Amino acid sequence: MPCVAQFNSLRVQQRLVALTTCAALVSSSWVSFAATPTPSPGGNLSASPSVASPANNAGGVVRALPDFTDLVELVGPSVVNIKTLEKVSARVNGQEGPDDQDMQELFRRFFGMPFPNAPGANPNAPKAPRKAPNAPQGPSDEEQTKGVGSGFILSADGLIMTNAHVVEGADQVLVTLVDKREFKAKIIGADKRTDVALLKVEASGLPAVKTGDVSRLKVGEWVMAIGSPFGLENTVTAGIVSAKKRDTGDYLSFIQTDVAINPGNSGGPLINMRGEVIGINSQIYSRSGGFMGISFAIPIDEAMRVSDQLRTLGRVQRGKLGIQIEQVNKELADSLGLAKAQGALVRSVETGSPAEKAGLEPGDIVLKLDGKPIERSIDLPRLVGSIKPGTKAVLSVWRRGANKEVAVTVGEFEADKPVVAKASKDKPQGNNSFSSLGLTLSDLSDAQKKDLKLASGVRVDAVVDAGPADQAGIREGDIITALANTEVTSLKSFEAILSKLDKTRSTNILFRRGEWAQFAIIRPTQK
Repeated sequence: MPCVAQFNSLRVQQRLVALTTCAALVSSSWVSFAATPTPSPGGNLSASPSVASPANNAGGVVRALPDFTDLVELVGPSVVNIKTLEKVSARVNGQEGPDDQDMQELFRRFFGMPFPNAPGANPNAPKAPRKAPNAPQGPSDEEQTKGVGSGFILSADGLIMTNAHVVEGADQVLVTLVDKREFKAKIIGADKRTDVALLKVEASGLPAVKTGDVSRLKVGEWVMAIGSPFGLENTVTAGIVSAKKRDTGDYLSFIQTDVAINPGNSGGPLINMRGEVIGINSQIYSRSGGFMGISFAIPIDEAMRVSDQLRTLGRVQRGKLGIQIEQVNKELADSLGLAKAQGALVRSVETGSPAEKAGLEPGDIVLKLDGKPIERSIDLPRLVGSIKPGTKAVLSVWRRGANKEVAVTVGEFEADKPVVAKASKDKPQGNNSFSSLGLTLSDLSDAQKKDLKLASGVRVDAVVDAGPADQAGIREGDIITALANTEVTSLKSFEAILSKLDKTRSTNILFRRGEWAQFAIIRPTQK
């Protein structure tokens, strides 16, 4: 303070005046805190106490750090520890397998303690009796811990939500409550694509969580997680929401936080300051396997939609069109005459799929689904996946420079079947090399057309490594059916179309590979 800096240079009388002035300044700068309110029974916490300071007079507000103790007391009893067991062959002669030794060594090196529940973890525990050397050592099965995770109680009658990967491959699931009661859980259903699983334990009067509204969640908002990282039950960590709608999967956009999440936290709840669950902690970004400040949670509204289907059907019905898509960039948009880079490019159409039956074509750009805009390609599978199979939908597409509406009956998503390309026994009838594209082509014989069920097209006999065609993803054996939105009927027609193209600009090419018609962008090079 200036008054302190100049204090030593003043006379006695002047020093008394200076002390009085400084005391007045300090008195006017005292910080006054509002009384901290008590959370409501629903877990609502009022705004953090504000600090009165000169900055406040200018309109700024300084907030104190939040207190999570009431939230822990409110939500903690609803969080459970989940342990999965699997049947494995018993150890031979009582010896540990290599996986057990490796895991114990890992825990000794990085955590300075034995692996939990492993042989030797408790030096005071009685040692297992050794078998006689001549005793029969026939194979038998025993249950061993497969993994540890977290979950939370959805209803008082024992419905529990967790991650699908927590219970995957488990022969038995054990759920432990905060009060140390342990239950065997039944897996009602699990959905790998959203990583949501629903369990059921036979109990009543359990403390259930309250779910929140994800749409009210704001970036920068304080959140808390409770789980069992590394098997350490009832561990509480906190942080803020780093981002919303973070894309890391096909069917979900995630909530990103900086809450410390580690192995064992999976399936546990992400909780807002009102004591509501707004997400399931599911993934982390890490180069080391441990927490690095970026974690992801499944939005609770998406998880509840999945759990409702798991409860009623035991599985999730997901809509399907039968297309492969990719993002529309500026170069692609320019080549197709689209005003801006938006929508989902239909790269290929599955034979016999709902999309093919509806007349959707490779090269179409889907701009809307039932009036809902498709800003990014990832929006399309999420919207289609949420539609009940058998429902009719309308796609707004951009095709050859014009808007078009396509009506489609949504199918049901199934596991992808491997596509095997048909190998023709006929030899190519003559060939021609197109060096600007890095391609060697040949006309199709009548027998090839019949075998491929095509009326026209040319066959790719060779592709130059790192050439334009190779970079576009075209391979030997593909059948080119269109170039620059123009049908290719023969080598002559292909050559005629190519001669009219601007060699400095990208163009589109349509080709057939096995049962799939595919679409790509190719840039010719000058000879």
